[in-house]
Amino acid sequence: MRVVGFNFTKISIESLKQITKGYKINTEIDVPEIKPMNLKGSPIKAKEEIIEAEFIYSVKYDPDFVKIRLEGNILFSMDSKTAKDILKQWKNKKMPDDFKFFLFNMILKKSTLKALDLEEELNIPLHVPLPSFKKPEEG
Repeated sequence: MRVVGFNFTKISIESLKQITKGYKINTEIDVPEIKPMNLKGSPIKAKEEIIEAEFIYSVKYDPDFVKIRLEGNILFSMDSKTAKDILKQWKNKKMPDDFKFFLFNMILKKSTLKALDLEEELNIPLHVPLPSFKKPEEG
């Protein structure tokens, strides 16, 4: 299985009011749809199946300071057996663990980077800490 496409379809960030001490940050990932891609009539000829997963990645600074929402889709290429298994389980809104971890890690990686960039642009505290150097303690 491999990723053959990743797209953001909606990017939204709102700074609702000045952030004060004591805020909490909640991050959520939702996958509202997984469906097969129909390649009929397309110039792309694939021996493998293509599956599209739609996602929503949101970061909320509570209580109601900042809201970030990223929507998009990811295209996966895979063998027919794996694709059928994923689509069969999705009928019950479930996913095979291997696919779920791969999907969620891809969403986290790409969306976290985009959210950090947006937070930097709006001068909002970052929702994940970045690495930093610290002065060694004397002693």
